[in-house]
Amino acid sequence: MSILTRYLTAALLRGWLITFLVVAAVFGLLAFIDELDAAQGEYGAVAVASYTLMVLPQQLLSLAPVILLLGTIIALAGLQKGSELTVISCAGVPISRLLLAIAVPTAVVALLLWVGMETVTAPLHQRAEALRMKLRYDNPHTLPAGGVWSRNDRRYIHLGTMREERVPANIALYEFDAEGRLARAVHAATATVGDDRRWRFEDVQEKVLEDGQLQTHRRDSLVIDNLWARRELPVLSLSPESMRLSVLYGYGTYLAASARDARSYLSTFWQRLALPLTAAAMVLLATPVSAQLGSRRGSAVGVNLAVGALIGIGFYLGSQILFALGTLLGLPPLLVALLPALAITACAVLLLRRMHW
Repeated sequence: MSILTRYLTAALLRGWLITFLVVAAVFGLLAFIDELDAAQGEYGAVAVASYTLMVLPQQLLSLAPVILLLGTIIALAGLQKGSELTVISCAGVPISRLLLAIAVPTAVVALLLWVGMETVTAPLHQRAEALRMKLRYDNPHTLPAGGVWSRNDRRYIHLGTMREERVPANIALYEFDAEGRLARAVHAATATVGDDRRWRFEDVQEKVLEDGQLQTHRRDSLVIDNLWARRELPVLSLSPESMRLSVLYGYGTYLAASARDARSYLSTFWQRLALPLTAAAMVLLATPVSAQLGSRRGSAVGVNLAVGALIGIGFYLGSQILFALGTLLGLPPLLVALLPALAITACAVLLLRRMHW
């Protein structure tokens, strides 16, 4: 790694860290105050603080592009204010070499974001939800009120509760024929979940349509295919935004293959997958913005932060509107997820061409 790369990396890391700490403190405090309203029983202030800290990384993921934008502006504007960028330019360093030096730490951070989404933020969020359920309701596996429903073609299944060791309980399954008549109704006390989406229902009461009449049968066990996989059980009570990337993709493709609505899961998957690319595009955009505005000595930091804040707020609101419209209009999820990064990159390239270096 060259001296220039090390120097810029150190400056960028300081800027990103400062911005992250400020944003995390503000949003963490707001989330803590909001969550205090739900405190009851053993779920007191200390538990609320622990829960807030555990879910905060997942909540800050959507703000990663804004954090990197502001952090880059702070870092480069500071260098420009101290004439370091001017010295680098006068030394004959081309703009391409500057961008390459900035790209090294940016690529590392983008990679860490992908790894963090899969191995850190989502598991932390799930542990936090389990802790919250345990302290509030004395049950770490509580499902939402009313349980969870799922549909597969003409089959409907309802999962009422979740016992220890991820054992589904109070299960109801309904199957209808092509004319919309109830063909089979199954109720099971518990179920054993296999790795191939095959469930073995235990203590079963089954009603089957025979000769126009529903006949009741009692069974010790009954095997039914194509239900939830074991790794999907812990996240049934979570929103798609709180799932691992692998679970999002696996569950989304399973729903799509079953002719069910998978748009929210697949859209969230592609948005999360494209998030580091959008963050990298924000760093690229911040380079000409901070380098040019930073030449305004005295008020450089304030001007750059104001510009960065406006860009960040506009990006966040615009991306949320775009994602909502994409889901509403049924646009390809991958295209919708990549549009913010492509638009930001185009703006950055335009500004870089006009940049005086």
